[in-house]
Amino acid sequence: MTRTIVSVVGTRPNFMKTVPVVRALKRRREEFEHVLVHTGQHYDRSMSDVFFEELDVGPPDHLLSVGAGSHAVTTARVMERLEPLLEQLRPDLVLVPGDVNSTFAAALTASKLGIPVGHIEAGLRSFDRTMPEETNRVLTDQISDLLFIHSPEARDHLLAEGRFSEHIFGVGNTMIDTLVAMRQRIRNLDSPAQHGVEPSRYLVVTLHRPALVDGPLLAETLAHLSTVARDGLDVVFPIHPRTRSRMLEQGLDAAGVQLTDPLGYLDFLGLVERAAGVLTDSGGIQEETTYLGIPCFTLRENTERPVTIELGTNELLGLDPARILDVPEILARRNGAGVTVPPGWDGHAAERLVETLSSLQSFATLT
Repeated sequence: MTRTIVSVVGTRPNFMKTVPVVRALKRRREEFEHVLVHTGQHYDRSMSDVFFEELDVGPPDHLLSVGAGSHAVTTARVMERLEPLLEQLRPDLVLVPGDVNSTFAAALTASKLGIPVGHIEAGLRSFDRTMPEETNRVLTDQISDLLFIHSPEARDHLLAEGRFSEHIFGVGNTMIDTLVAMRQRIRNLDSPAQHGVEPSRYLVVTLHRPALVDGPLLAETLAHLSTVARDGLDVVFPIHPRTRSRMLEQGLDAAGVQLTDPLGYLDFLGLVERAAGVLTDSGGIQEETTYLGIPCFTLRENTERPVTIELGTNELLGLDPARILDVPEILARRNGAGVTVPPGWDGHAAERLVETLSSLQSFATLT
């Protein structure tokens, strides 16, 4: 009997984590019918449509168009618009990736309808409840039936929170599956040439979290990036819509920094792969740089991906923009050690996830 799986995505990191699973499910049509739902939490072309096009999955089956709003508004809109769709589809399982508002909202909606939930990227913890993503992670894990993890510490976190080991499945990192599948296309673009920078002579920057961009730290950050650019290391900064909005509100600029609109997946990873380093406050980029062996500097006090710190590919700078000035010196003294990739970050995580689904007679564990 064919079982129906609904995947719910909302933001660009969700797409990269889910697309490999979509492909793996479609290869087993005799077992699974798959439905892709996009909440529209990221809704403009640069943050949404271009990813579906580049990743070759076509448009989503359903678009909820929730748009922008506060955390409460976004969560409520997803629940309000998703509920009738799930009632109509009555799937056997709802898959949710990551830690955004759409993730928790979809998990909660499915759970209240008695539909089993599977969480891709379960068990990550920053232990910082000031981050909305941490709340989303913890609550989603508590109401999910199937917990798909990609690093060993995630299992420890889930067990400590009372989840049973038989509900936890170490499948690996599905986001790395996308990177592996697209790597030749990424290289063929020659993104550094497209942006007028020399390989290994530039820094890629992505910054968007409220703690950094919603207050006075943004001006300081931009000033230090300008200093880095002036002193000889080119800086390419694809600006998240939230960050651009705050810059306009505060009348800020960054002299000497190459400011761009958000980039497509292929173009952005093409820049990252040949960069000297990456400065970010994002989570997923810490994983992509680890796989690629590119030094990453995280402008946060904590990370929910400690494996990247342990492997030496990622360094926490704290929420301290002045540390940006240390980045060129750190890069200059790195010895170019070989890349060590965590187990399961091999391009086959989605296959293992779908094989797990195939092996289970029932997806429900919390009923």
